[in-house]
Amino acid sequence: MSVETLQRHGWVRFAHDPAVAEWAEHALPAARAAVADPQFAHWLVCGGTWFVGVNALANGADGAVAGSGALAGGAVETLKAAGLWPGYWDRAQISVVYPGYPRPRDGEAEAAFRYRRNRDAAHLDGLKPFGPDRQRRLDEPHGFILGLPLGGTGPGTSPTVVWDGSHHVMRRALGAALRPRPPEHWREVDLTQAYHAARREAFETCERIELPLRPGEACLIHRLTLHGVTPWRDSAAAPPDGRMIAFFRPDLPGGPGDWIDLP
Repeated sequence: MSVETLQRHGWVRFAHDPAVAEWAEHALPAARAAVADPQFAHWLVCGGTWFVGVNALANGADGAVAGSGALAGGAVETLKAAGLWPGYWDRAQISVVYPGYPRPRDGEAEAAFRYRRNRDAAHLDGLKPFGPDRQRRLDEPHGFILGLPLGGTGPGTSPTVVWDGSHHVMRRALGAALRPRPPEHWREVDLTQAYHAARREAFETCERIELPLRPGEACLIHRLTLHGVTPWRDSAAAPPDGRMIAFFRPDLPGGPGDWIDLP
């Protein structure tokens, strides 16, 4: 059922699982250490309100971290049933949002900051800007996004937000732009216009859903689902660690072609 939900809606929320909660208990101290590590200081952006933390968690290929067991739970079983798990875990991103988010990121244009503030910085992971014109190209063909909250999550504390069913919009638009070229050349294709048009369509036609989560819960997001981070609400309590989520985003073994064509 979870596989069908992922394919139809582009996201699945999993209820509290003791095995996931135990994993989060082990991961939290490791995540705190990464946030305090000087080698990751460059990841603190947006005026100190967001720690990006790409690949900052010191987990193993089985997902184990700081003495925990291998990563398990309903989301992992869903990925295996859907044929999306590549057989290993990348080092997780540690995304931490603090009260006051968002503030402008260094060098961020006013229009980009308005988009961050008013549209939750909605995006697809793996599409990167290149060159002086900031052309959007497929750089990292992630297979999925698995979010595991570590602490400080809840309504108002900048939860993840998704646009329900937007992966269908994105697949149609980006597939039309990519398929005229062989997959080995997809990283060279300028997707800017197709991507921006698809985002506008998703905003107009897809329901926006906030996903506040607690440790022990999980959210699995389709690789083509438009998603983002909501601004921190002034009324929300300020947890000591901020809103902290570990995100796993391993690349597809089959490369760019699978990014469009896999379910």
